Amino acid sequence: MKDILVVAKLNEGKFEKFMGFMQSEEGMNERRKIADLTKTLGTVSPDKSAVMFKIAVHNKDAMYSFLDGSNPVSKPIFDEVMESYEIFELNKI
Repeated sequence: MKDILVVAKLNEGKFEKFMGFMQSEEGMNERRKIADLTKTLGTVSPDKSAVMFKIAVHNKDAMYSFLDGSNPVSKPIFDEVMESYEIFELNKI
């Protein structure tokens, strides 16, 4: 497993739709393919325009697919709610 930080900027007013998908059974099933959900930490900016998740990834290819629009489950939602995202690999020191 690799610790990854994902920072996503959301389209205006789309935080609730984004979180609704992420917490839905459909979203949870896709996220389980990527990471250990029990180790996920998330936060949101005060104005709800950005979210940040630290995740313990076990399938990086699935993570990229989930975020970049090539996953058929996440694509319709992310096309609507996601403005941009950045991925950072974390290393303990």
